[in-house]
Amino acid sequence: MKKLLLVLPLLISLSCLAQESSSKSGGLLKKAGGILNKAKGGSSSPLSEAEIIEGLKEALSVGAKNSSEKLSATDGFFGNQIIKVLMPEEAKKVESTLRNLGMGQMVDKAILSMNRAAEEASKSAGNIFLTAIKQMSVQDAVGILKGNDSAATSYLKGKTWTELTNTFKPVIDEALKKTDATKYWKDVFETYNKLPTTIKKVNTDLPTYVTGRALNGLFYQVALEEQKIRKDPAARVNDILKKVFGS
Repeated sequence: MKKLLLVLPLLISLSCLAQESSSKSGGLLKKAGGILNKAKGGSSSPLSEAEIIEGLKEALSVGAKNSSEKLSATDGFFGNQIIKVLMPEEAKKVESTLRNLGMGQMVDKAILSMNRAAEEASKSAGNIFLTAIKQMSVQDAVGILKGNDSAATSYLKGKTWTELTNTFKPVIDEALKKTDATKYWKDVFETYNKLPTTIKKVNTDLPTYVTGRALNGLFYQVALEEQKIRKDPAARVNDILKKVFGS
């Protein structure tokens, strides 16, 4: 049986043929369902428009839920070397200088606190994701079907980035204060700025920086979850996912 990913090029071709009426999107999804059914060796009725949309919504819901839970756990960010929040590029010289002066512990505390703030903020992502998923239209579904391995993630990112930013930033700001990250950050840069060798003073907006890194990490994880559902049968945890994405 063929996977959904393997028939996406055919779906793209279908979009060019569906010119008949104002029900263009519905017709495309019905044709997509027929192709999916044939690709999976089925001989009965094709997947309906409702089933395809439900499957896409469920894929996003599962991926979003898994991502939020993983990253909001202790060490969800700090223990993941790919998305771990580190000092910003403009602060690399600061970090190096302070470590060379024996102040590595201060820097380490600042980095740990930034990651704890990102983990705390990730707890609020779930409801925002679910609201966006419920609002998915037929046109949105067509775009995802015609897209690449991360098309669903791109949809979710486009729909939620601004709201997530507005929600994450105050949570991160509060978490940074609660974990003394703001203090550590201030200590790091005040110490660096007072060094006689420092010509250019550093002043970085810590909450904004951590918020951006947290969101990038979140959507990186969502993309991984989407790819699992598309390619790994074990990741399809219910009937509709098995039917739409099944092999």
